[in-house]
Amino acid sequence: MALGGDQAGSIRIPASFCGIYGMKPTYGLVPYTGIMPIEVSIDHVGPMTRTVADNALLLEVLAGPDGYDSRQGQVQVHPYASLLERGIAGLRIGVVTEGFQQANSEPSVNAKVRKALARLEKLGCSVSEVSIPTHLLAPAMFVPIGAEGLTQTMMHGDGYGVSRPDLYVLSLMDFHRNWRKRANELSDTTKLFTLLGTYVRKYHGGRYYGKAMNVTRRLTAAYDVALADFDLLAMPTTPAKAGELPPPGAPRELVVEHAMNMISNTSPFDITHHPAMAVPCGMCDGLPVSMMLIGRHWDEPTIYRAAYAFEQSSDWTKM
Repeated sequence: MALGGDQAGSIRIPASFCGIYGMKPTYGLVPYTGIMPIEVSIDHVGPMTRTVADNALLLEVLAGPDGYDSRQGQVQVHPYASLLERGIAGLRIGVVTEGFQQANSEPSVNAKVRKALARLEKLGCSVSEVSIPTHLLAPAMFVPIGAEGLTQTMMHGDGYGVSRPDLYVLSLMDFHRNWRKRANELSDTTKLFTLLGTYVRKYHGGRYYGKAMNVTRRLTAAYDVALADFDLLAMPTTPAKAGELPPPGAPRELVVEHAMNMISNTSPFDITHHPAMAVPCGMCDGLPVSMMLIGRHWDEPTIYRAAYAFEQSSDWTKM
């Protein structure tokens, strides 16, 4: 997942923790056929590669309607690889203030990302600050959608749920249904989300899921307003560097906190469906730091142009 695949229940490592380029394309650009959904409205598929050129080329292979995925509407595909070298002179980048203000933001990570943005400015971009206060409220919108959606689709729905004319992998559904006999083996995060989603559905129905979906339109509009003035938005991909894994027998609270504290900047774009890319931009204490570039819907080419110019300007591991 690139960037958006940070939900409970699967091993999905943020690109910023790997030092690779991860593109979360516009929702629906890459078909989801054959992949077990977690929550259909937020799941994205995208390439993770060692270079920007490889990433753009792989997206060309993956992108476009497949005739099965009902999420794919008016998909806009581009020749991504051939557009990389069009230059970035005059490109306008909005640095989202709130993306640097998460509760677990590390000063060293923020400093590396700002240094990377200064490099983009030297390369010809116009870089300036922009405030989007709603960004800090996005996780509160994400949780009802993620928790209730995961519970109904991935767990009670045997991995696929219903009400979509997609291609269902029956063997996977049959296999996954057996989680009920092995629930004690589920991760703590999956148990938590399933219990939360089940509790909310039992006592409140689907109103909070629906309310979160409704309010998310305001969040999408807030980013779109900023993207009317800027070609790209930027912030740290994850507020902090990768931390040590909790040891065996660690308290459940520590395990859950460690699993969820990385998604405060990425989860907003899971629910608003904007394309976003993790761009490695330096090392702190031997660990990679990543800058996230966010674009308008279907405008992956502009993200790639900026990422490619940055990549070609220097060795990010020495920044």
